[in-house]
Amino acid sequence: MERMGEDGEDKLIAVARHIARTLGRTDTMADDILHIFSTFDGRFSREKLSDDLPAMSSLERRLREHVSSDRPIWSDSAAASAFLSALDDLIASGDLHPRADDLLQQCMLRLEDEFRALMDRPAGTIDSGDEEDDSDGEDRIPVAHPVPDYDIIIDAIPPGTVADLHSIATRMVSAGFAKECAHVYALSRRDFLDESVSRLGIRARTAEELQATPWEDLADEIARWVRAMNVAVRILFPSERRLCDKVFAGLSQAADLAFAEACRGTAIQLLAFADAIAVGSRAPERLFKVLDMYEAVRDLVPEIESLFSDQYSSFLRSEAVAIWKGLGGAIRGIFMEFENLIRRDPAKAAVPGGGLHPMTRYVMNHLRAACGSRHTLEQVMDDDGGGGVATVDHDRPSSSLAVQIAWIMEVLQANLEAKSKVYKDPSLGFVFLMNNGRYISQKARDGELGALLGEEWTRREDARVRRWMTDYQRGAWGKVVAVLRTDGGGGAGASVKALRERLRMFNAYLEDVWREQRGWVVTDERLREELREAVSGMVVPAYRGFLGRLRAAEGGRGVEKQLMMFSVEDVEARIGELFEGNARRS
Repeated sequence: MERMGEDGEDKLIAVARHIARTLGRTDTMADDILHIFSTFDGRFSREKLSDDLPAMSSLERRLREHVSSDRPIWSDSAAASAFLSALDDLIASGDLHPRADDLLQQCMLRLEDEFRALMDRPAGTIDSGDEEDDSDGEDRIPVAHPVPDYDIIIDAIPPGTVADLHSIATRMVSAGFAKECAHVYALSRRDFLDESVSRLGIRARTAEELQATPWEDLADEIARWVRAMNVAVRILFPSERRLCDKVFAGLSQAADLAFAEACRGTAIQLLAFADAIAVGSRAPERLFKVLDMYEAVRDLVPEIESLFSDQYSSFLRSEAVAIWKGLGGAIRGIFMEFENLIRRDPAKAAVPGGGLHPMTRYVMNHLRAACGSRHTLEQVMDDDGGGGVATVDHDRPSSSLAVQIAWIMEVLQANLEAKSKVYKDPSLGFVFLMNNGRYISQKARDGELGALLGEEWTRREDARVRRWMTDYQRGAWGKVVAVLRTDGGGGAGASVKALRERLRMFNAYLEDVWREQRGWVVTDERLREELREAVSGMVVPAYRGFLGRLRAAEGGRGVEKQLMMFSVEDVEARIGELFEGNARRS
């Protein structure tokens, strides 16, 4: 038989050692197996097969001494160094030790315990600001309290402890236990993050619980959520990323996994709250708080995408963007519901005296307040629905938002027109339209709402009010003025008689109009004066001219007092008393 080469002999010896390691449950059993091999073939000399056994046995004894210790290894820096040194030797030896896998597994379990103990060691470096110090002097988990400046970093674990954690993480990753190490890290830090968010007034609740919460309470919770979201994304998560990168320095995949697992629960809790609001009620009063949430998420999305850029956090990135878009959809839905609310407002509820309708006041004040967030609303309304946002020209009055608001105004006008028909006296219906039209015009004239609707819209609204004023004059005072007109026909006697009869009719008409209309309301002071002046300009000259013709027909004699109930001044005074009603100035 041809003699085996040197490489072949080395491989044969390696196989023999592997068999001994696999079958030998103790050092003695392994030694016996090697002895059998040496007597079977001269090439398996004891010197070649067992040169490393004494060293391996010593290494195992050193490691088991640390692994079985009742004291934390890292309570003694010398013990920690010795343990790590022995562990490095074991990892470097590969498969040379008979029970390397079992021994390595036990070492990793002990390292997990040590890692966890170091992570959970109270630091006491950050005061939560919420509680008095414990009387027994025990340190609490440090948590971040709200701050106005987000450009800060929290060092929740002392530098020395971070160095120890890094030394452990390096060995665990090197031994193939990166996931286990990252998981232990995440479990510890998750509690810190959850507690920090809880201190900011946010607690985990289901979507059903949120939907059942009264809006007043929910509005307060949304304000806390906006603050917590900013603190989490701008302080807590960046601080956690920084800590992760230190503990797992040079171990990027383990660092990414640990960070993702540590932050995922807290991030999902915060995003789930926003999602529950986004899919909730579309009641118009929710608009402003939903706008706050939309702006908060929108502003934080770039930071979320930067922080959670690793492969393990893709869900959080996509979820944040989806919820941002969902909140935008909720805002558009609120505007649709706002429009429907106006349409559904019953026309049968007439306002006494033709004054300002509560719906008009509500709609205009709501829109003016909403336009305080004009640029955000333009972004929401111009969202192309494809995941992007269209470029918005803030000086352009024909944006999607402008079109939406102009349409709401048309719906409001149609609703008011229907309400005006409820009044039995058409003239009172015109007063109602004037009141509401002028209020709309005044509210829309200034600020962002006016900029959106544009000057042309305001001019059209003013023209509407003037048309209603003309319709009112014709309807309410046409008959009064018509009776003062004379055709000049007939003889002198007949003419005097006819004129006297017309004066009696005028007296009765004026008394009826005054009695009926003095309870009518014109809420805007300027409109009230304009209307009085218009009525006076229509009635007083006609009355003055009529009295002159009557005097002439009487041959220059004065008109009988019992016949002329109102002087020109009296008529002016009567008109000046109109439209006071129970007016409330807005």
